[in-house]
Amino acid sequence: MTIPPSRRGIVAGLTAAVSGALFGCRGADAKAAERFAVSYPDAEWKRRLPPAAYQTLRHEATERPGSSPLNREKRAGTYACAGCGQPLFASRTKFESGTGWPSFWAPLPGAVGTRTDRKMLIARTEVHCSRCGGHLGHVFDDGPKPTGKRYCMNGVALTFRAA
Repeated sequence: MTIPPSRRGIVAGLTAAVSGALFGCRGADAKAAERFAVSYPDAEWKRRLPPAAYQTLRHEATERPGSSPLNREKRAGTYACAGCGQPLFASRTKFESGTGWPSFWAPLPGAVGTRTDRKMLIARTEVHCSRCGGHLGHVFDDGPKPTGKRYCMNGVALTFRAA
């Protein structure tokens, strides 16, 4: 005879599954296994970066949509990593996505890396700086030609250098 699960058991199981999906699926092991040319202990990153940039680049926070001054940036130049200064995106690849975050259709060659992010219960492609591993945002397949990609970046993770 099979005993049906109790409501408390079902709730506990769902809570564990959601907690694992939100906080543990990506895990530190995947990130820790990667090696980057620029690397500091967490305390040093915290000292070097403004609080919002630190939370985004080092702990994968997301800035509030529409809050970045880089959304309005229209000059020619290069967008670089706020953590290590590596050039990431040319201004000619920036476009208005309507999402509230700076968006690009292609990174500079070798500038970014990607990994699967399952924190929102669905698989997304997280984008990070290939030099320091700083979290930049995510890439989606709904961008404009020629790539069809939308690199949706946190402005606080970027700096802009005018040409």
